[in-house]
This record gives sequence, C-alpha cells and structure tokens, in this order.
Amino acid sequence: MSKVTLEKVAKVYSNGFKAVHDIDLEIQDGEFMVMIGPSGCAKSTTLRMLAGLETISGGHVRIGNDVVNNLAPKDRGIAMVFQNYALYPHMTVRENLGFGLKLAKVPADQIEKQVNEAAEMLELMPLMDRLPRQLSGGQAQRVAVGRAIVKRPNVFLFDEPLSNLDAKLRASMRVRISDLHKQLKSSNRSATTVYVTHDQTEAMTMGDRICVMKEGVIMQVDTPANLYKYPKNLFVAGFIGAPEMNMIAASFSELADGCLNVDFGEFGLCLNASKSEKVKKKAVANDVTLGIRPEFIHLAEEQSAKDQLVKGTIVRMENMGSEYYVYFLVGGQELCARIQTSIVEEKLLDASGKEQLFFFDMAQSHVFDRKTEENLSL
Repeated sequence: MSKVTLEKVAKVYSNGFKAVHDIDLEIQDGEFMVMIGPSGCAKSTTLRMLAGLETISGGHVRIGNDVVNNLAPKDRGIAMVFQNYALYPHMTVRENLGFGLKLAKVPADQIEKQVNEAAEMLELMPLMDRLPRQLSGGQAQRVAVGRAIVKRPNVFLFDEPLSNLDAKLRASMRVRISDLHKQLKSSNRSATTVYVTHDQTEAMTMGDRICVMKEGVIMQVDTPANLYKYPKNLFVAGFIGAPEMNMIAASFSELADGCLNVDFGEFGLCLNASKSEKVKKKAVANDVTLGIRPEFIHLAEEQSAKDQLVKGTIVRMENMGSEYYVYFLVGGQELCARIQTSIVEEKLLDASGKEQLFFFDMAQSHVFDRKTEENLSL
C-alpha cells in the first residue's frame, strides 16, 4: 500500500522562519498528486520533507501505515526525479539506470531485467551505451525517470522535472510521464506520485488532484476541473487559469425580488437567486470582489439580458489564433474577454479606442469577501 499522509506537518528553520504551517494532506494509493504554487510557497520543501532530505519540525509523514519521520531517504521506499537530472557523467545510460540496484546488492540478472524493462517503457534501448553528455535534455530526463522506475518504489517524487526543457519537449515529456503513470497503475505496480511544479499547464493536464499552496499553507486540494470552476478563495481563483480571472472591486445591494445586484462604477449586475442566497448567508459586509473568467464575457447582442451588460473602452486585442484576448477599460480597470476570432473579424476589427457593450454571464461569476478572500458564492 502506497498511500501518503501528511499530518500537521511543519517546517521551522533555525532562524525561526516557519516555512510550512501544520499542513494536512492525504494522497491515495496510486494517485497522481500535483503540488503547485508561486516560487517560495514551500512546495519543494514539503516534497523534500516527504523524501527525507529535509528534517520535519512537527507533525507526522506516513507512507503506507508507517511513520517515516526518522527514516533515511533510502529506507522510505521512494524514488525522486530532480530538475537537473543528476546523472553520473562517467557512466553510460545502462550503468546510470542500474547503479541504485547495484548499491542495493540486487543480483546482476535481476538488475539487467529491471533495467531493460524500464528502458523499453521509455524507449531508451538505442541509447543504452551513451554517456549523459551525448544525450539531449529530453533523453537525459527520460533516463532520470527510468532510474526511478528501476527501483520499483512505493512512491515517485518529481521536483519540477521539466523546467529545464523547451516548450515542445515539456509537452512531450508531460504526456510520457502521464502515460507511464497509467501504465504502472494498470499493471498493478506502485504508482503513487507527488509532482511539484510551478507550471499550471502541467498541473491541469497531469494531476488526478492538485494541491495549491501559498506561503506554506494549503489553499485548496481538488480535481483540476473543480479548482477551475469552484475556487475556494481569491488566491486560487487568480492563480489557476490563463489569462487569469478578472477581479473587480464591488459592493452589493438587494433588489426587490431578493436577488443581489453587484455594483461597481455606474454598473450593476444581477446575481441569480441561488448565488444571491449563498452570498447573503456568508457575507459579513457588502464589500466584495466580483470574479469572472475571460471566456464568460461576450460581445453584447440584442437578446442579452440588460442587467448583465457593461460598457467598456477597448484598449488592445491579442490574436491567439482561434481566439482573441480583448482588453477593455471599465472605470479605469482593465478587464479581459476571450472572443472567437470569427466574431472579432466580423465585429471588432479596428475597434481599439472605441466603446463596446459586453455581456457578463453572471451565472458563471464568483463573489469573494474582500477581507477574508473566501468565495461566498460556493
């Protein structure tokens, strides 16, 4: 069993700085968990505590049913893949793959079998007699992953393994690692994986679940779809998604029918009954932040609901191929809408500097408490 559990895990350095704040996290057997957050949020520190490369200041780390706080890295049943590959430069690919098993005094025939099995999985057989300096970045990273597979660990740990690769290779390795995880899982081998990255594309496409961290605190743990659709707070809402969610300082007022109007500048946008009830139950004050993703802002049409229209001045448009990012000013604040290219070419060419009505799909909006940053509309 390869379940990983962090119970009130903390990290305090000798100067008194608390990097990790009593976090709880449960990673299921066979799960692919991605840890993501900005630089300095302690995601790599948390991974290194799990690996045994950093001491734990408080709490417990369990792998399976065993508390591993005081176990050496080699005794934890983990294999780690680093950002810089960490291959031995004087050893061939074959020797690099088998070196850990050789140190563990595994019989030579068993080493050969496990090395060849990993090499076939990662299409490394033609490279087995090359030295690391003769490999491309992608090939070297595949060898580093292969070295982890050969050990047949209980848990795989990845610390930003693709950040040194170019965009095309990153995409290729992303698919390869995801496929490898599925392959190990389908063959009933240990496949529990903890993967640290700052790249949200990697997180959204690879993770079964994602753990979002900020300043040593877990902000939210959920599936990629739920993180995107139902962010629990302002940080998660702004961190997940590109271009990021539009955030508008606003207040709300109650209408005669009991629904809420979200007011900013000269505009008031109506929330539906369900969202209005949720906001009213949770709100302490009426100072809020309205959040809406760019894909839920459209060009206004004749049938668009009048209580969900906003007039803005277009300042620039970025052609992304199949769509445009249309940036516009409302009351001095710049917002972004994602509009299909065909619509832009029909209605908005040479529109820079001109006023335009936009429809805000308020059913897809979020209302955050400005003080606590909690999502009131969930």
